Amino acid sequence: MDARMKVARALSLILPVLLLPALSACGGGKSAQPLSAEASNAVKPRPGAPRETLARAIDALFTDPAVGETRAVLVLYNGRIVAERYAPGYTAQTRHIGWSMSKTVTGIVIGMLVADGRLKLDESVPVPIWQRPGDPRGEITLRQLLQMRSGLQHLETAENPSDADTPRMLFLDGRDNMAAYAEAQPLSHEPGREWRYSTATSVILADVATRTLTDSQDPAARRQAMNDYLHSRLYVPLGLTSMVAEYDAAGTMLGGSMIHATARDWARVGEFLRANGVVRGVPLMPSDWVGWMTSPSPANRAYGAQIWLNRHDRRAPDELFPERGPADAYALIGHLGQYVIVAPSLNLTLVRLGHTPDNQRAALRARLGDIVELYSQ
Repeated sequence: MDARMKVARALSLILPVLLLPALSACGGGKSAQPLSAEASNAVKPRPGAPRETLARAIDALFTDPAVGETRAVLVLYNGRIVAERYAPGYTAQTRHIGWSMSKTVTGIVIGMLVADGRLKLDESVPVPIWQRPGDPRGEITLRQLLQMRSGLQHLETAENPSDADTPRMLFLDGRDNMAAYAEAQPLSHEPGREWRYSTATSVILADVATRTLTDSQDPAARRQAMNDYLHSRLYVPLGLTSMVAEYDAAGTMLGGSMIHATARDWARVGEFLRANGVVRGVPLMPSDWVGWMTSPSPANRAYGAQIWLNRHDRRAPDELFPERGPADAYALIGHLGQYVIVAPSLNLTLVRLGHTPDNQRAALRARLGDIVELYSQ
């Protein structure tokens, strides 16, 4: 083999390797697939993050089977909707159940009643059966209820669902008067000492709120009193035209799980919190209420007051992505993967609604973290 043939043979082996980057850029390698029109149109111009990257991150929430079923996604940046997408069969007018995102709405209502002077954080909670002489539950404060450290013997989940308080309260022996069921439970430990997540606790808070608004025990009067308050103090000021709450047979709002709203209205709740409870320059809650709600509970650093924080804590699994997102991020989080994530330092609110089983939640959180991370760069 002469010198020219050796050079030609060497070039035949080397040139394909040298051309790989160019081929990849032209679509010959593992380049990203073209975006669908639906994915591209979901993101508006100037979204505050790389537009195509954001569109792909949102698209993954709808196309990746590892995250379950996504029904709605909204991204708000600087108070403006910069991305919005719905799965087939869902629209901007579709109401979605909040599940435990409802707890945060209940926490907001309590804050408004504190602003009104009707309730105080560090006084005994006005539950009549707890006020009997010698009842240790009379030591429970509103602060402790809000931070899920009441000490009540509430069991949120169990291997046998009928052994847990939440399904029993919602669907079995407690369903006609859920607050009475929740309030009848004894103490399992000293109030304030331990954190225990509890939907029953949020039902107690809803009952306490109703008792401050009316002395009536008539279910219709109780529903009307709470509904009137919600409309005048929350729905109308925030523009929540779709939000509705369910009530039990005793007229108690199901403030732990059964509040429904469109994706846009859930986003408005997030934006209200990002604005520290101020609407058009008017504070609707105490000036430090959102700051307090989003401060770590003494018994669990990953939880505030009826809201989750972007922090690690050994006493509860990570519900967000503390290793990636900003430390000031917090979220309304509901069963089956409902999220309203607020990151004040990034001027960001992210809503995801859908149906994700527990064994897929980690993958879903990672995808949501991808979106938040785009605004951290």
